[in-house]
Amino acid sequence: MIRKIPLTEAVGTRLAHDVTEIRPGEFKGPAFSQGHLVCEADLCRLQRLGKNHLYVIELEEDEIHENEAAVLLAAALAGEGVVWEDTPKEGRINLYAGHDGLLVVDTVALAAFNLIDEVMCATLHSYTPVKKGELVAGTRAIPLIMKRAVIERAAAIARQHGAVLRVLPLRAAKGGIVITGNEVFHGLIPDRFAPILEAKLRHLGAQVLGVSFAPDDAAQIAGAIRAHLEAGCTLILVSGGMSVDPDDVTRQGILQAGATEMHYGAAVLPGAMFLCAYLGEVPVLGVPACALHHPVTALDLVLPRVLAGERVGKRELALLGHGGLCRHCPECHYPRCSFGK
Repeated sequence: MIRKIPLTEAVGTRLAHDVTEIRPGEFKGPAFSQGHLVCEADLCRLQRLGKNHLYVIELEEDEIHENEAAVLLAAALAGEGVVWEDTPKEGRINLYAGHDGLLVVDTVALAAFNLIDEVMCATLHSYTPVKKGELVAGTRAIPLIMKRAVIERAAAIARQHGAVLRVLPLRAAKGGIVITGNEVFHGLIPDRFAPILEAKLRHLGAQVLGVSFAPDDAAQIAGAIRAHLEAGCTLILVSGGMSVDPDDVTRQGILQAGATEMHYGAAVLPGAMFLCAYLGEVPVLGVPACALHHPVTALDLVLPRVLAGERVGKRELALLGHGGLCRHCPECHYPRCSFGK
């Protein structure tokens, strides 16, 4: 219960909530924090802030204060790789990445959580690459005082299917690259693909064990892929030969290498002809030619997820369609944009 008292009777009481001060262009924040013990010297400043009354909290057994509620909510929402501090302010707690990695949000559980009255959580988009210490979410209890049962219900929903928020580390994969195409293999044009793919792998912490070249011949492409497997590669990128021309035989080469699962086509532009296959547990990503000309394609959306240990199949490639249209901004700001979100 909250009881209202005149300012003249407030000396010796503790503030039930922060008292905010706003000085336009200079400052916005608590002039007095929740729990502050009011003394005579505070009264004039409180009056200048427009406070002629203060509030005293007298919690019933079934009630909870906003700050205590925020702690319970944060603990329920945070999973692997997500950290937070037990220092709530005005019923809010921020959650941060505990290490570099990929933020994964259980969006169904998040929606169920936010459907509970008097609580909320806002997050970055799922599958956003994040750095250690980066803000990934914020949660708060909305009223100053609420029923404890409401908070316990919200926390239970957050935990129901595991944590709502996780930051998955990217594994240090050993990558192999196969560049296909007669024109490159026979030296008619210089290769420009390998440096691009090497840079993308290294940016995400993967090691490049080797780069090989193959003509438009399925058997030779398969041989190059198997050679990388034998060298210990745990991830293989294959570029070129991904379109519909009769001499584009890269898919056949991947199948001949022993792929037991292959998904061709992603709901992404650029990158519709992207391919994701598996040789046992080793992912093989087929990179279409658009990656030569566009800084961000379907590869950039799928590669971090593969490195985070997710098995990407037809469903995952299909769901990329919502947000999978690049706006081709004059200056690329990915991942701080809508692409892939």
